[in-house]
Amino acid sequence: MPALNQVQLIGYLGKDPEGKFTATGKKVAHFSVAVTQRWKTAGESRENTEWVNVEAWGRLGEVCQEYLKKGSLVYLDGRLKTDKYEDKGETKYFTKVVALSMQMLDRKPSEEPMMTVEEEPAEYEMA
Repeated sequence: MPALNQVQLIGYLGKDPEGKFTATGKKVAHFSVAVTQRWKTAGESRENTEWVNVEAWGRLGEVCQEYLKKGSLVYLDGRLKTDKYEDKGETKYFTKVVALSMQMLDRKPSEEPMMTVEEEPAEYEMA
């Protein structure tokens, strides 16, 4: 039977990514993303924000930690993963997204030029 575990999100980072290394030396970055849904009911605007925990491994984790910051707008493609842990003798579960790819969607600040081109004067005249 086929299976599919894929998540696509567009949202804003809630805090700067936190990076660390596992005991085996693998890099992992953790951060949260706010995904807000907006709609109207009887002419009244409503919204609901879901906070999603994300982890990115290896080079993707390094890129996330280097370039993303609180408030960054990102597109993430990944998969769901549920982990469990013991807390005061009780087993607790939490679900997160393991990022497989990331695209930064922020616009460049307006004070940064996109590209400057210096042109040589034309060698001909318009009549």
